Amino acid sequence: MDRAEILEMYKDFRVTDVRDGMDWCGYHFYGTMHHSIKPLWRSMRATIGFARTARYVPYEGPVPRVTGDEYTEWSNWYYGNVCTDKWADDIIPGDFIALDVCGIDVGLLGSNNTLNCVNKGAVGFVLNGGGVRDTDEVILQKIPVFTRHISQPMDQARIRYLEKNIPIGLGGVAVYPEDLIVADGDGVVVVPNKLIYDVYKYAYKEMKNDKIARRNLYEAGGRDFDETVEISNLK
Repeated sequence: MDRAEILEMYKDFRVTDVRDGMDWCGYHFYGTMHHSIKPLWRSMRATIGFARTARYVPYEGPVPRVTGDEYTEWSNWYYGNVCTDKWADDIIPGDFIALDVCGIDVGLLGSNNTLNCVNKGAVGFVLNGGGVRDTDEVILQKIPVFTRHISQPMDQARIRYLEKNIPIGLGGVAVYPEDLIVADGDGVVVVPNKLIYDVYKYAYKEMKNDKIARRNLYEAGGRDFDETVEISNLK
């Protein structure tokens, strides 16, 4: 599998094109994450990448009764030993970070660690819990995050890292490492790795037909053409 080739193939697709391509391959009821997983902010282009997966589980405790400087010391221990982010060590360009945080309201992602991951080559993030805070900065940095809701709480005493590079469940979809994730304002769809080329064939046809039809409507309505109806590069 040539990751660069696949990203180039899919780069102009919308979620709806890919969703239709999945239907054409017989996967009508698979691939689309639950509509509660939404974009933190909307971009005119889909975020597309390969799943880099990890799983967190609830922290069982106990939580020590400490405050102030003692809490700082315990918190440092917690991040070094309990709530680690070992998956971030493996990031390569084109990775779409997919994290199972077991639905807990916790800000696992923020403006700092998402930017660090993007600097390593990550293209976006999807989570099944709250999962993100510092949202004004994340939006300012234009980092694509798809999640159920915004979370204020920090990680400590709430979750612990379990494992990485394993199948996980997000929004009713099984996500395996190296599956293709496509996400935009319409939500998130996952293409199983074995179907990437087959889905492309039919998603491309849907995209092409849509662009041509809408371009004709633009012309009929006297609208100026934009990139969404550009057809010069279509096969």
